[in-house]
Amino acid sequence: MARSWSPVLPCGLLAFLLAYVAQAAVVEHTFNVGNLSISQLCRPAMIITAVNGQLPGPTIEAREGDTVVVHLVNESPYDMTIHWHGIFQRGTPWADGPAMVTQCPVKPGGNYTYRFNVTDQEGTLWWHAHISLLRATVYGALVIRPRGGAEAYPFPKPHGEETVLLGEWWNANVEDLDRMAFRTGNTPPNADAYTINGKPGDFYNCPNANQTYRFQVQRNETYLLRIINAALNTPMFFKVANHSFTVVGADAVYTTPYETDVVVIAPGQTVDALMDTGAPVGRYYMATSPYDSAIPQGPPFSRTTGTAVVEYVGSAGEETPQLPSRPDYNDTNTAFRFFSNLTALVLPGKPTVPLSVDTRMFVTIGLGNSDCQPAQLLCNTSGTRQPIFSSSMNNASFVLPDSVSMLQAHYANASAGVYTRDFPDQPPVIFDYTADASDTATLKYTTKSTKVKTLRYNETVEMVLQNTRLIAKESHPMHLHGFNFFVLAQGFGNYDPATATPQFNLVNPQERNTVAVPTGGWAVIRFVANNPGMWFMHCHFDAHLDLGLGMVFEVQDGPTLETSVPPPPFDLPQC
Repeated sequence: MARSWSPVLPCGLLAFLLAYVAQAAVVEHTFNVGNLSISQLCRPAMIITAVNGQLPGPTIEAREGDTVVVHLVNESPYDMTIHWHGIFQRGTPWADGPAMVTQCPVKPGGNYTYRFNVTDQEGTLWWHAHISLLRATVYGALVIRPRGGAEAYPFPKPHGEETVLLGEWWNANVEDLDRMAFRTGNTPPNADAYTINGKPGDFYNCPNANQTYRFQVQRNETYLLRIINAALNTPMFFKVANHSFTVVGADAVYTTPYETDVVVIAPGQTVDALMDTGAPVGRYYMATSPYDSAIPQGPPFSRTTGTAVVEYVGSAGEETPQLPSRPDYNDTNTAFRFFSNLTALVLPGKPTVPLSVDTRMFVTIGLGNSDCQPAQLLCNTSGTRQPIFSSSMNNASFVLPDSVSMLQAHYANASAGVYTRDFPDQPPVIFDYTADASDTATLKYTTKSTKVKTLRYNETVEMVLQNTRLIAKESHPMHLHGFNFFVLAQGFGNYDPATATPQFNLVNPQERNTVAVPTGGWAVIRFVANNPGMWFMHCHFDAHLDLGLGMVFEVQDGPTLETSVPPPPFDLPQC
């Protein structure tokens, strides 16, 4: 006779599993993307694209291990996707969000449900539109707390937490700016203002009270600031008058405590910093100002300062806040000191840097020129193809497919006509990458393509990212979807393995999803390709991404169903 049976688990393990299931939750949101009428800088109200009528959009709050479900309803007049910046998307590659890489856009009037887990991640991440320039106003925070709550932080529990979203504001429709930039072959104009939590502050000749965000704090307490650079094209210096910080996290990875009076943060990056409120009771400006890394010269930028007010309980509320001193716009020394001094807080059970490498890549990143394309009507008026601005990785200037997403083509084993598997491990020409003399028409010229680098599942990759002098040296914030990577070393000039390799930090290197490659310099990153799918790597300056500064890693399936790309969800948008 058949016998029924059930596995017997040790009491401790059973209790742990029951506690885990009990604590894990489903965090569900509906994002209605539509028009919002808003007035900024004392100008007449204009229509922007926003989520749930908010700028910034709603904050998603979850605990490690939770499942996040977001129903996107596109009530805007534009195609839309949302990227969950920094989320690994293991087992859910269809939810990553970059248009034409992992999905076709959600058309106006359409909808799509993003569903993913936030497992083995804690800290501050964010979400944003990943199509056109719409993330200028379609963005928000994504906060993942430890399963044990604030008591489980690897630093003293703060009295309070504040999310600080740094952004840029244009007095124009950013979709129109993007279309004009494409048609002319130029970059979009610079922003008109910098914002903190959607508001520009007190230094834009606009006395309206609703232009400045206010944080209220109690004296002699500690606050955790979750700082996010959501700007499209501008790295930022961040300061609070008469206060300093202890950095305890970056890109949702804990760091060893780092003391500083200035935070430097590139587009796409996040920083978690403790701030003690030990200053005299009063009002203090929080200030964000641009870091211009371009040498000898980059595009124009707004030489202004966005502000918010930190107001102590008990202050009169009317006194003029103190303004912090700000670094010079081109203070590369301060930027490099901050970026290069962060290290990881090594915790039991957390990933450590892999010591063996399967694939080594040397990848140039920078600007250049390419031919005006037929669809670029305003740079093609003479009837001949004139060189226009471009950008590239290893002289391959990336262009998105237009008929089907790359992940759909990968899953269907139908890459022909969508992408090619020939992204090079080395640049096609070896030259003096950072020398002024290299800025020649021949070296600047690049062609458009959709090339990927194919990796075996669990392959360890080491990549040297080398900035070039072509057109201008500049610090490019390079973001990798689907993974964190270890930043082993960084420096200036041309990468030299003989001198750089001894500098590699193989003990506690910082772990990031976005690295600001030093201007006219290099950074070495290492990661394990343990996440099958199609994963975008690109510059997080939207102006440079549109010009082609990107590529895609195609990670092959592993040996099991759990390590393979699953079938697409039933509501995946179609092109």
